[in-house]
Amino acid sequence: MKYLLPLFIFLGSLNIIAQQDLNQQFIDIESKVIEWRRHFHQYPELSNREFKTAEKIAAHLKSLGIEVQTGIAHTGVIGILKGNNPGKVIALRADMDALPVTERNDLPFKSDVKTTFLETETGVMHACGHDTHIAILMGVAEILSKNKDKINGTVKFIFQPAEEGAPPGEEGGAKLMIKEGVLENPKVDAIFGLHINSETPIGTIKYKREGIMAAVERFVINVKGKQTHGSQPWSGVDPIFISAKIIDGFQSIISRESNLLVEPAVITVGKITSGTRFNIIPETAELIGTVRTLDPKMKALIIRRMTEMTQTLAKAYGGEATIEFQNQTAITYNDATLVDKMLPSLKKTAGENKVVIMKATTGGEDFSFFQEVVPGFFFFLGGMNPQTTEAFPHHTPDFMIDERGLLLGVKTLTNMTIDYLNLK
Repeated sequence: MKYLLPLFIFLGSLNIIAQQDLNQQFIDIESKVIEWRRHFHQYPELSNREFKTAEKIAAHLKSLGIEVQTGIAHTGVIGILKGNNPGKVIALRADMDALPVTERNDLPFKSDVKTTFLETETGVMHACGHDTHIAILMGVAEILSKNKDKINGTVKFIFQPAEEGAPPGEEGGAKLMIKEGVLENPKVDAIFGLHINSETPIGTIKYKREGIMAAVERFVINVKGKQTHGSQPWSGVDPIFISAKIIDGFQSIISRESNLLVEPAVITVGKITSGTRFNIIPETAELIGTVRTLDPKMKALIIRRMTEMTQTLAKAYGGEATIEFQNQTAITYNDATLVDKMLPSLKKTAGENKVVIMKATTGGEDFSFFQEVVPGFFFFLGGMNPQTTEAFPHHTPDFMIDERGLLLGVKTLTNMTIDYLNLK
C-alpha cells in the first residue's frame, strides 16, 4: 500500500491540473462566445435560409480540425470530433433560425434586417435566443477540440435549421435532419440540448424528467354554411355562428373532459377568417389554431373529441365542417435514466442549489423528434439579469438575454459530454 499511495497522489494531482487547465479555457472562451452571439444577433436569418450563419459555423469548425458536413436539411451543419479513445457517440444540438419579428431593443448589435414573410414586410430578429445557442455550441466545440485526450468516443455537433418551422410548402428542422441520417454514421447513443430562457436568472439551470415541453398540433377547420342576406338569417346557415359554438365546445374538452391532474393541456384558436361585408352572412369560415399536450393518452382523447365535436356541432346547426391536424412537435421527453446519470454533472458545474426541477411548459420544441429516436436530455439555461424589473417573453420585440449567462451553457455542455463519454 505504501507504494500505491504516491501513485494515488500523483494521479490526483494530474486531475486537479487538468481541471484547472479546463477552467482557464472556459475563462478564455467567454469573450469569443459573446462576440459570436452578437454577430448572429445582428445578422439573423429565417428558417431554411440560414446561409451566412451556416458558413460562419462551418468555417469555425473546420478551423478546429473538426470533420464538417454542410447542406444537411438545406442549411444544417454537422461537426464530428473523434476523441483519442474509442467509445460511445454523443450529439449536441443548437438551433440556428431567427423569427419574423422587428426588434425594439436599443443595442449596438441590434438587428436591422428586413424581409417579406408571408407577403408581409417585417424585421428579422433572434427573438428566441437561438443566436446564443449557436455561440454556446461553437464554444463547446472549440474547447472539446483541444481536449481530445479526455474524450472516450465521438462528439457530433448538430447545428439545426428551421426549429421554428419550415416555410409553407417546404420540409425542414429536426424531422428532415433525421430523415437525411443525422443520427447515423456514426450512430448516436444520446443527445443533449439546451434552451436559453429570458425569465430565468443567469446561473440557474432548470430541468424535468420525462415530459418537459408539449407536443404541438396545428389544426385547420373549414366550416360550410349557406350564404344569405344579413337581415334574414333564417334563409341561410351562418358559419360564423357555428364557428363560435365549436370554439366554445373545445374549451369544455379541456375544462370537463381532460384530467388536468395528469398534465396541463391547451386548445387555442388563433385565427378566424370569414365574410366580406357587414350585411352578408357568408358561405364559409376557416379557423386555425393549436393544441398543446404533454401526455400521449390525453393527446389522443383531445384530438378525437375535437374531431367529433367539429362535425357534430356543425351538423346540429345545419352546416358541415372538417378538421385537419398537422403535427409540429412531439413531446419533448427527457429520458429519466439519462437525466439521473447526468444530474451530478449539472450540479458540479452550476452548483447544487442552482439546478432546479421545473414544471412542464406548454411551449413546443422540435428537439423532441431527436428524442423519439435516441435518449435525450433537454434543459433550460438562465438568461435573465437578476436585477431586471421586467423580463420580456420569447418571440417578442423586446426579448433580451443577459450574456453573462452564456458561459454556464458552455461549461455545462462540455462537462456533460466528457462525463457521459466516461460513464461505464
